[in-house]
Amino acid sequence: MKTIYIALLAFVVLVSCNDSGKKDTSYLPDSVGNVNHLQVVIDNDLWNGPVGEEIRTYFAAPTDGLPQDEPLFTINQMPISTFTDFARTNRIFIHVSLGKENNVKIAKNEYARPQVGAIITATSEEGLITLIEEKHDQIIEALHASEIKERQRRTKVSMMKTDSLKERFGVDIKVPSAYRIASASDDFYWMRKNLKSGTTNILIYEVPLNTITTDSMAVGEIIKMRDSIGGGYLPVEDEGRFITEDAYAPYLFKTEIDGHTAYETKGTWEVKGAFMGGPFINFAVKDEENERYLILEGFTYAPSVEKRDLQFELESILRSAKFSK
Repeated sequence: MKTIYIALLAFVVLVSCNDSGKKDTSYLPDSVGNVNHLQVVIDNDLWNGPVGEEIRTYFAAPTDGLPQDEPLFTINQMPISTFTDFARTNRIFIHVSLGKENNVKIAKNEYARPQVGAIITATSEEGLITLIEEKHDQIIEALHASEIKERQRRTKVSMMKTDSLKERFGVDIKVPSAYRIASASDDFYWMRKNLKSGTTNILIYEVPLNTITTDSMAVGEIIKMRDSIGGGYLPVEDEGRFITEDAYAPYLFKTEIDGHTAYETKGTWEVKGAFMGGPFINFAVKDEENERYLILEGFTYAPSVEKRDLQFELESILRSAKFSK
């Protein structure tokens, strides 16, 4: 009987690995779920107490750069006992439970594909809270990257042609076919998509390397740059100007686009005196070979509409940029 058990175990290991020894995920079902909808698998007593509060503090925190508070993820909680079969196929999840050790594991394609999840275990509630506090940045980064890839995959279903953009700026960007070119010249591109109420927009242009001098000066220099270019090129009524909203300082991060160092700026824009405004995301991509910063910006004008997912789509488009060799 023992021999049969060992043989069966060996067979399971063999069929679950490919020739390289990696886990074979080809048999897994396709993952499901709306973009940025996070499944939190945790028993009700933990969810309704300090552990659940810690999860909500980080994973339902307000999204940076939006004019109104919208959560980073839309959360759906379910007890561990119901996390079976189809319920396991959500594209992103967090599994939180008490166990015999303190550990955080970022799991890829655990129950479906593509899928990214965080499995958090600790010997006590205090241990769970500590792990969530220490590892939330790492978990959010993994979930965010997964959702960017998913949004980009959906874009590839139907894309607009951007050959002229590649010829002029030496960059290829995957843009949904719902966008159209609103304005194009040798030094400025503007693409937009009509919404039921408003538009989403993409701006592309370049500036000299000395436009942004140091990290400490970057926020002010980026604001000055985008106010000058956007205010000069984008038409608005009654002699207004498209500028950075000055009541709140934008958020600034360091990131990478296609291997190039970039400044990522999130904030809100406004048209002075016209009661118009909305969120923007701006990537200033350092391109030393061509002695320039390539500027990739997305902004939304959609009054009385939630804007998190609109801005997320714009971020996924801009992050798809590939520079010509």
